[in-house]
Amino acid sequence: MNKAPVIQDFLADNNVCGQTILQLVSRGNAIIAEILRLKHYIPNVFRLNKQDSQKYGDIIQDFSYLKAAEAHDTKIESNDVLRDLDEEFKCNHIEIIKRFYLAFESIHTYITDLNHYIDELEDGYYIHQSLENVFTDMEGKQLLCEALYLYGAMLLMVDAHIEGIIRERLLVSYYRYTPQRRDTASCIDEVCKLLRETGLSATKKPNNYPEDYFRRIPIKEFYIDLVIGKLRSDDIYNQLTVYPLARHRSTALTSQAAMLCICLFFSPHTLHSQTAIMREIVDKYFPDNWVIALYMGFTINLVESWEYFKAAKLALNNTLEAVNIKNYANANGKAVQKHLTTTTRLLKEGTLTKDNLLQNIHNTINALRDCNVVIRWLMLHTIARKVDRSKKAKQLRELVIVESKYNAVEVFKLLLNTAQLELIVKDIFKTLLQDKQNNWEVMRSESFSSLMEISEVFSGTKPLTRVQKNENLEVWFKEISKQVERLQQDDDTSSMKIVQLIQALEEVQEFHELNSQLQIIQYLKEIRKNLDRMLRNMKVNEDVLITMQIIGDLSYAWELIDTYTPIMQTGIKAEPTLVIKLRAVFLKLASALEIPLLRINQAHSEDLISVSQYYSNELEIYIRMVLQIMPKMMFEKMARIIQMQTTVLKELPTRLEKDKVKEYAQLNERFEFAHLTHSISVFSQGMRMMKSTLVGVVCLDPKKLLEDGIRKELVQHIAHSLHVEIVFTGRNKNEELDQKLKRIGLIMDGYKRSFEYIQDYVNVNGLKIWQEEITRIINYNVEQECNGFLRNKVHDWESAFQSRYVPIPHYAPTDSISENFVGRLAREILRITDPKSTLYIEQTSTWYDMKTQKIIANKQTIAMIMYAIEVTGLVGLDRLFSFMIVSNLNKILDIFDNKITKNASWTTTSATIQKEMKSLDESSINPQKVYQNAIAKASKLYNGMLDHLLNIGQLQILRNIIAFNLNSTCKFDAKNLESSLSSLNKALILDFTNDNCTSRPSEELMEKLSQYFDYAGMNNPFNKIYVNAKADGACAFNLFVFTLMHLQKMFLYQTPGLTAKKNNEMDGAVFCTGLHTFIKQLNFDLGKIYIEFMCKYAVHLSKYAMSIKNDIPLEATLALKLLDATTSFSEESRAHFQKCIPKEIIHLLQTITEK
Repeated sequence: MNKAPVIQDFLADNNVCGQTILQLVSRGNAIIAEILRLKHYIPNVFRLNKQDSQKYGDIIQDFSYLKAAEAHDTKIESNDVLRDLDEEFKCNHIEIIKRFYLAFESIHTYITDLNHYIDELEDGYYIHQSLENVFTDMEGKQLLCEALYLYGAMLLMVDAHIEGIIRERLLVSYYRYTPQRRDTASCIDEVCKLLRETGLSATKKPNNYPEDYFRRIPIKEFYIDLVIGKLRSDDIYNQLTVYPLARHRSTALTSQAAMLCICLFFSPHTLHSQTAIMREIVDKYFPDNWVIALYMGFTINLVESWEYFKAAKLALNNTLEAVNIKNYANANGKAVQKHLTTTTRLLKEGTLTKDNLLQNIHNTINALRDCNVVIRWLMLHTIARKVDRSKKAKQLRELVIVESKYNAVEVFKLLLNTAQLELIVKDIFKTLLQDKQNNWEVMRSESFSSLMEISEVFSGTKPLTRVQKNENLEVWFKEISKQVERLQQDDDTSSMKIVQLIQALEEVQEFHELNSQLQIIQYLKEIRKNLDRMLRNMKVNEDVLITMQIIGDLSYAWELIDTYTPIMQTGIKAEPTLVIKLRAVFLKLASALEIPLLRINQAHSEDLISVSQYYSNELEIYIRMVLQIMPKMMFEKMARIIQMQTTVLKELPTRLEKDKVKEYAQLNERFEFAHLTHSISVFSQGMRMMKSTLVGVVCLDPKKLLEDGIRKELVQHIAHSLHVEIVFTGRNKNEELDQKLKRIGLIMDGYKRSFEYIQDYVNVNGLKIWQEEITRIINYNVEQECNGFLRNKVHDWESAFQSRYVPIPHYAPTDSISENFVGRLAREILRITDPKSTLYIEQTSTWYDMKTQKIIANKQTIAMIMYAIEVTGLVGLDRLFSFMIVSNLNKILDIFDNKITKNASWTTTSATIQKEMKSLDESSINPQKVYQNAIAKASKLYNGMLDHLLNIGQLQILRNIIAFNLNSTCKFDAKNLESSLSSLNKALILDFTNDNCTSRPSEELMEKLSQYFDYAGMNNPFNKIYVNAKADGACAFNLFVFTLMHLQKMFLYQTPGLTAKKNNEMDGAVFCTGLHTFIKQLNFDLGKIYIEFMCKYAVHLSKYAMSIKNDIPLEATLALKLLDATTSFSEESRAHFQKCIPKEIIHLLQTITEK
């Protein structure tokens, strides 16, 4: 009879068959990690809530798009708004869409490769290896079973974490935005077929789920049958040796049960009709449990999952009988108190020593095994899952809770004790392993020396009281010492020799009547003790640690542990030192990381770092969340400290009358103040008592955890205050803004003062934390507000200012325009300084109300903003104003490009008008008629342009005042820094203006330095180039005509003939500032042409008026004043203006102005 060939070392590097399946299984674990990672990054827009649906409903489509793709695309292309929105959406989301698609595609590629591998095995591609004999190898059958199991786990987890409709929208978006790739075996059609919506939801589960889902890509039935057969009959991981007791069998086979549970979905025939097989499976794997942890805390309830499978449901009924459930629940409930008592006793100081542990290691391991079994059963069967669709499942859970008298606090205490006991035992055992050889040598040497001393005593050479010379005993002890000296730890026969030596030493004491000689008895007792230790030392090996690793597995609670978070935090509130014990629980959780990483590590895969980093980061985030209660409690105490500092405690005067000492002493208040301070320091001390802990690949430093926790609380409080307080009704002109700024300033000052007070008690750099976090909050909110002006938006996960450990909260907008408080504050400032209702006086840098002449805003307003939201807030506002200026400039350029330049009739008309203007130099006709004709014909061309220009001017003036305030503050508060930056700025300008300079600063350095200049207010917004504008000579003429249209409505301060601003007039200073800014974006020649047009206009009107009534008309005066104001920002423009206008007119104008 021919025997199947034996596979030698299946996972050897030169075994292609073994390495192929190992790499595949390794990839499967990495794919699941990617799915779990991506579930946190699903763009909200793909959920299509009511607001997003109205905006993106025509762009984000599910698979219904594929039925009429051409019609949908035509609809988008034919609509300018939709086309722009579609392009913007693509730019902003294409990277994350690709990431999701690659994850989906990897699932399809995985099952395709698995099917290919099975085909190769059956076709004899691997020499001497077939599907059947791979299943005879221990590693081979494990990997083949894991391969199918992981595929099923992928399908279930992707459906649970990424809804079907969202998957479809992501796939369709990828299909629309990305050309088809040819570097992969998976085509998008097959990926779509596999991952289309299954119908599963939070409230509904389809009847044929997940069997229809699992059969979308066929898998060889022979392979599925072999996998189920092996999982049914074999203990493929040899777990039963770790759980010798029959009552622990279902726990021992829990990993195999999870695999079998998933693999059975690939064989619905078995679940539906194979009653005998299902009964056998239930009796072996599910006799006392029905909630199964499938993969890293992802659980399913068999009551719900097998509800529509007849044979499976029937087989499970025996387990679900009320009597059985009551028995299981009652037994496990009673075991909690029993094991709590046992673990508490073992954890008493002095109980667990090296000797005691070596002597009672088996009892300790048994106690830990029982504790873990009870914890596992109660956690899985009492904690409510996130989604429970079955009424019966809920009833069973309630029955277990009642019958077991479930107390979450007691179960958590047991978990705490068990984790701590495991940690202590592991630490002791690791020390014993490390010192094993050294201990052996020491004990053997001591035993040998003692035996030689006894031999010398009986030889008579070493006198000992009342011990007579005995040559026989002398020789015997020498011989025994030689045998002890020859003992070797690695020799298996040594243990038997040691037992014999101990017996011999007991016999010699009895038969030679040595009981009367106390010194000899003491020597012999110590020798026997050392030999006994040597015997136990030989039994110290890694098997104990491996056993503890297996029985201490907590991967099933990767998600369930979150239920105990409130209990942990309540315990920390009552006793901050609890964090020392919690460290053991966190380390126990960290050990779960070995499960997904085992095969990845064996395969030497590049995914090892990313997968271990993901799980470690998830655990780190959970630990931070648990320990966040300490900074939270500190801030609760600090809130009272802030209140007492600002409203209760009186500041001591420099001189105090005797009778007022008691009044100022405030003993009760100061005692409360001291008590609050002490309690804060206690929480800080409790956090620091936790040692540095390595969880996965991340090391948790308690000092860093405390600081990050304080940062997180600070960010939450400050961000909430800014969001709540900076909200405006828009009714009052400026009173509301002043009130809000004062209030937020007081709040910020309170936090700052209290932070300064407690920083020494918690040993953190309070000022550094304050400045860094305020800067981060402001910059993040500015960035999010500026997203509204960007095509390619910065997402949260891309933001340099956002952090997963110290996240800045993102609140829903309170109005339809602004994204957050920065936008609301900026738009409120713009509202109260609106140039159509206010007048800006440059000499005082003040805005006045046009009706009441009251001050609306000035430098003090900007200073108050700085007081409220710090220097960073002012710099952030300045940056936002820059984005607004760019937006307005682009809108003006768009008007020029689309409405004016492309208007053929206006091009012809403008050419005619320019000819008429040239003829005015020689003719005597009224020039006003020519210009009025131009204005009349261009009246409809410049709709909306005035508002944009005024906005630019208003924003520029605000930016200029902000720069002045920043620079003034810098000069007072950081004189040396300001001087250094000023010198550096001058040096840089010289470098750039010197043509002979060969080495100039790099762009990277300039970008870094510009941040310093912005904070120091060393930037002149009037000289900024905001956009790259391309314009021809016609642009200057159009700008000239546009100016004439609004010249009559312009109010220029100190203009002759104008005394007060009228209702229909606008602020000329703002208009001129906006006009200069726009001209600055054009090339200098166009600015010259514009000045020339305006000068000719003034000259023509003046000459004509002088010939009639010897006076300069108001229009000419306005034009010259406008040019005077506009060119005041630039020396080149001013020089050209003075060159173009006759000196006589300037002199005459000055004479009239003086009068």
